[in-house]
Amino acid sequence: MNRQIGIACDHAGYELKEFLVGYLGSKGFEVVDFGTDSPESVDYPDFAHPLADAVESGELERGIGLCGSGEGISMTLNKHQGIRAALCWTPEIAHLSRQHNDSNVLVMPARFLTNDEALAILDEWLSTPFEGDRHQRRLDKMPVTAWRAEQKAE
Repeated sequence: MNRQIGIACDHAGYELKEFLVGYLGSKGFEVVDFGTDSPESVDYPDFAHPLADAVESGELERGIGLCGSGEGISMTLNKHQGIRAALCWTPEIAHLSRQHNDSNVLVMPARFLTNDEALAILDEWLSTPFEGDRHQRRLDKMPVTAWRAEQKAE
């Protein structure tokens, strides 16, 4: 894996983001921080879209998104056709999101995780490779354009 990773959050994810940026830096990652830069109330799409653009374009291989529940930022990130954002609240789910779905953005619910829980999820997500094989076939069907083309061919 590339040692550069993006991160974005809203106000509810700010404290966890700051903690994770320090942790990732200590592990040799260069973190591209898309914000937010304070705990003041903001709108997560303002930070999710730039992160998604960077991953979708290939500028970054992977990213991390944080908001209170993880739901809003996950929904926003997944509007981008090249993003496979996975909302993970246990290491096991993070593992499967990489192994079976090749998730390229890890999303965590900042209001519901301790720092230690978030680290366990992050470490599992970073260390799990994509299994490929039958899972690749499923990934190829994820974009709406691929699905529509398949429907027309039938």
